Amino acid sequence: MYKAPLKELRFAIHQLIGDERLVGLSGLPDYSTEFADAVLDEAARFAEGVLDPINRLGDRTGAKWTAEGVRMPAEFKAAYAKFVEGGWTQLRAEAEFGGQGAPTVLGTAVEELWASSNLAFKLCPMLTQGAVEAINQCGSQAQKEKYLPKMISGEWTGTMNLTEPQAGSDLAAIRTRAVPEGDHYRLYGQKIFITYGDHDYTSNIIHMVLGRVEGAPAGVRGISLFIVPKVLVNDDGSLGKPNDVRCVSIEHKLGIHASPTCVLSYGDKEGAVAYLVGEENRGLEYMFIMMNAARLSVGLEGYALAERAYQQALEYSRTRVQGKPKTNNVPDGSKVPPIAYHPDVKRMLLTQKAYTDAARAVALYAAMQLDLGKHLPEGDEKAKAQARGELLIPIVKGWSTELGVTMASLGVQVHGGMGFIEETGAAQILRDSRIAPIYEGTTGIQAGDLVGRKVGRDNGAAMNALIADMQAELEKLSSSDAGVAASKAAALEGVAALKDATAALLKDPEGALATCVPYLMLGGVVIGGWLTAKAHDLAVRQASSDPDFFAAKQQISRFYAANLLPEAQTLSRVVKQGAASILEADPAKL
Repeated sequence: MYKAPLKELRFAIHQLIGDERLVGLSGLPDYSTEFADAVLDEAARFAEGVLDPINRLGDRTGAKWTAEGVRMPAEFKAAYAKFVEGGWTQLRAEAEFGGQGAPTVLGTAVEELWASSNLAFKLCPMLTQGAVEAINQCGSQAQKEKYLPKMISGEWTGTMNLTEPQAGSDLAAIRTRAVPEGDHYRLYGQKIFITYGDHDYTSNIIHMVLGRVEGAPAGVRGISLFIVPKVLVNDDGSLGKPNDVRCVSIEHKLGIHASPTCVLSYGDKEGAVAYLVGEENRGLEYMFIMMNAARLSVGLEGYALAERAYQQALEYSRTRVQGKPKTNNVPDGSKVPPIAYHPDVKRMLLTQKAYTDAARAVALYAAMQLDLGKHLPEGDEKAKAQARGELLIPIVKGWSTELGVTMASLGVQVHGGMGFIEETGAAQILRDSRIAPIYEGTTGIQAGDLVGRKVGRDNGAAMNALIADMQAELEKLSSSDAGVAASKAAALEGVAALKDATAALLKDPEGALATCVPYLMLGGVVIGGWLTAKAHDLAVRQASSDPDFFAAKQQISRFYAANLLPEAQTLSRVVKQGAASILEADPAKL
């Protein structure tokens, strides 16, 4: 049974990240720590009481395709109705159209609870949120007024339509065509891998679709973005006739079975009615608003599932008795303690917990930077925060989701043979987690974006500013505790390794593409190490206020410094020395 990690989230948001900086900022008039805690309490109740109980049912039952449209499990439809009734679709949306205007850092914390308790369910509101942001930033006032209130209320949902059978991740190869017709266009083409592209939760779905206006330039320069409702919307806001779009099929997937992944066909008859967003040929620019929002949301799914896997593995290991561990650290009076006391099982549990906490901290820190970049007054601090948030997005997405798979796999391993049996639920977490490093851009695509667009575009200025800030903050840690000193030293070594790797990367652009994934993983390990060392210092200083919680924090920090941060040295060497062996290799001889 999943339990929302409220203490961990509050510690990370209020103390480690410092959300007090958001209080009183323009656009966040109602934000306070009390507001955040109240939202997290309610979200925890919903995650534990509504979403978690139907998680395994969704895996077994799944979404079903019919000629009349996709049909969702009845329990998921009921959960969505409660989700809407609770106002959760409104949390992060603009107040102008019915939203609550909560900051990204709080939205990220809440989304973790949805992803841990029921990832398949969580994906529907995630895609709607991205569509809302794209329309809000790039759509006309008329489009905002027509679509946003009902999308924000949850009465309608939204999707993101990029991929086509022949294109994959190469958006330059998109063929969906748009023919002008009066104040709208007619759209013809097919899109694949569309998450929640069809369902029966709501009466309408607002598709955000990439296509080409006839005569547009080739490649990405000729892509436009269109709003294509499943059901046409009349001028008075009522629903009209069905649009010329249909779900041809849904995919049979490894995991997230209750999230319908659809093949959508546009224009089988007269052509789907489509409305241009913004200007022609700027669609990729607009779509990246959705993509960046989705990449943060997908990144948190990695550590959210790692948290679920850890909780399940810990509970199993505390009750499973097998063998006799060769250790003195066993419960008093216990003749045969559970496997949680076996040294290697402890290693796996510590690894799960340490990486999960670190990845959560990195994601919340990134979200906080995006909030500061949005809400601070104009100036250097605002620009610095925005650049840092953008820099961290590919790291959050790539590092966290790769960790999610590895931590879910460790969860299976802790269970032993029982982990390979579906009845325990450990296998579902592993299956569900495997999509996260793929969708919204694979880890390789994230790493290419990191080294090419984020580090390369400013010659490393944003990354080096982060490195300098991490080093300065670590050097200020003054606790006399030996554990904090060790964490500080290990984190500083990691920061130095990242600094060296960044310098080497900038000198060799071609080689950077060969070792960009190790560089991304290095960034995650080091930034996570910096925040873990800060957490260690806070835990020592506050130990008496919550002895059990902060004692656990200290042992996790010691483990991260001694067992996980050393990976930074290896990854740094790979970035500096490993490119040649990759670039020289001939795939024909593999």
